[in-house]
Amino acid sequence: MDKILHQPLGGNEMPRFGGIATMMRLPHVPTAAGLDAAFVGVPLDIGTSLRPGTRFGPREIRAESVMIRPYNMATGAAPFDSLSVADIGDVAINTFNLLDAVRIIEESYHKILEHNVIPLTLGGDHTITLPILRAIHKKHGKVGLVHIDAHADVNDHMFGEKIAHGTTFRRAVEEGLLDPDRVVQIGLRAQGYTADDFNWSRNQGFRVVQAEECWHKSLAPLMAEVREKVGGGPVYLSFDIDGIDPAWAPGTGTPEIGGLTTIQAIEIVRGCQGLDLVGCDLVEVSPAYDTTGNTSLLAANLLYEMLCVLPGVVHR
Repeated sequence: MDKILHQPLGGNEMPRFGGIATMMRLPHVPTAAGLDAAFVGVPLDIGTSLRPGTRFGPREIRAESVMIRPYNMATGAAPFDSLSVADIGDVAINTFNLLDAVRIIEESYHKILEHNVIPLTLGGDHTITLPILRAIHKKHGKVGLVHIDAHADVNDHMFGEKIAHGTTFRRAVEEGLLDPDRVVQIGLRAQGYTADDFNWSRNQGFRVVQAEECWHKSLAPLMAEVREKVGGGPVYLSFDIDGIDPAWAPGTGTPEIGGLTTIQAIEIVRGCQGLDLVGCDLVEVSPAYDTTGNTSLLAANLLYEMLCVLPGVVHR
């Protein structure tokens, strides 16, 4: 069967403020069958530890994606000329039980990954990445990781709970989901409970790039190092919007000052070009804390940039 190259609905076909609010106004399809890449929402916020509201992240990211057009004028990427892409809707999580929600997410991604598709996930708090990585591991084995975040998310527990948005990557290491020598964390900052808080990551073999190392500079040279570090196998990209400074992205649950800029965020994602990306997520958008919509707008554009660097995308 010929590949169906779905196209975003154009602004001259339907006003950008009209129509159904799918991601980039792409068709909504019920399954990932026949797709090369699929946008999928996971509206979870019961794993967060400060401000809730990421359950509304997928809906607002979709709403703010209406201005995104098909061709990347900076890189020449033409994802819709080469990949079959659509929005497959949201995972029907259990919003009253975190562990059951994690089970549902993992099972849903097992079904998605029965197809030869790369999931692009709209979060949702960072808890969702653990069940996604479990499903990714079943299909691809251990993966490298590019993780952008203000926080390392390697707590052993939060209030005694082993599963929460701040424990994700410790559990992922313990469960053998990651190749620790191919992991980079970018943007970590602020304070710790101990002076060694970021050293757990370093002791696993992670490359830790604290936000201060990124101040006042282009991150293109850093991304050359990142590609060298994480390449050589399948890679997952997880982008927590709180990696960005709250001046640009206030709509999040655990904001920290002194973060990355939107331009650096674009450099990071574009710097993943050439990696064997097998999945991506954009998490921790809590729209109620940004009445301008700019946090969701940034998230939508970063997801588009992720689509543009997937394997198989042609450039014009």
